Amino acid sequence: PLALTCQEVRSSESEKEACAWPAASVWTWRKRSVSRKSSRPPAVLPQPLAPSRPEGVEDGPLPAAASPLATFAERAAGRGKQAGIARGRLIHALLQHLPDLPPAERASAARDFLARPSHGLDAGTAARLARETLALLDHPTLAPLFGPAGRAEVPITGCLATKAGGRVVGGLIDRLAVLPDRVLIADYKTGRAVPAEMAATPRPYLRQLAAYRAILAAIYPGREVVCALVWTAAGRVDVLPEALLDPLAPA
Repeated sequence: PLALTCQEVRSSESEKEACAWPAASVWTWRKRSVSRKSSRPPAVLPQPLAPSRPEGVEDGPLPAAASPLATFAERAAGRGKQAGIARGRLIHALLQHLPDLPPAERASAARDFLARPSHGLDAGTAARLARETLALLDHPTLAPLFGPAGRAEVPITGCLATKAGGRVVGGLIDRLAVLPDRVLIADYKTGRAVPAEMAATPRPYLRQLAAYRAILAAIYPGREVVCALVWTAAGRVDVLPEALLDPLAPA
């Protein structure tokens, strides 16, 4: 390889002098470089809004996750403790992809997907899951999320004003729809124990949605932000009232 050094340039004394770099100049350049770097403010990175990493123990524990070690028989028969996680993952996948199809084609697509041998479902179980998923798509509150205005897995970042100062947070919304009069968001919960009633919703989930709501309210002032939890293992939708979210709003 070609390597040219100052010692190899000998055509004139001026060229030799050009190759020389006074030590003082090197020191000045390094000093300026360091001072420039140190004068820059540290970057503020978004803090993910993940309920698996709650800020404080006062929020309480998350529901226990279902074990992924389900037997084929349990998945096929839809029985046992492991059936919920398999069911939830299938419904989650359908909720993610069916909205891309025309409404008239969704039922047949759901049946074809659930009939795949790899899922291990009998005909009755597959038909039931298809009906439950289609019912979620047609839910009176959630329907706009799965229409032309709906978007899947939308990243969100915002700065929330708190008593301690501004706080930059970020997250991923499973489903979002911006309508002329309101904003709808839905968060899917898969593989977790389903609370018996809405009032028993784990606080980390409520805090997560309250933060999403605060960010979206700032982006779309004057529009109501409606938050829903979709428990895929149970096929249940909880539209969260303000009474549950307001106490956990960023402050």
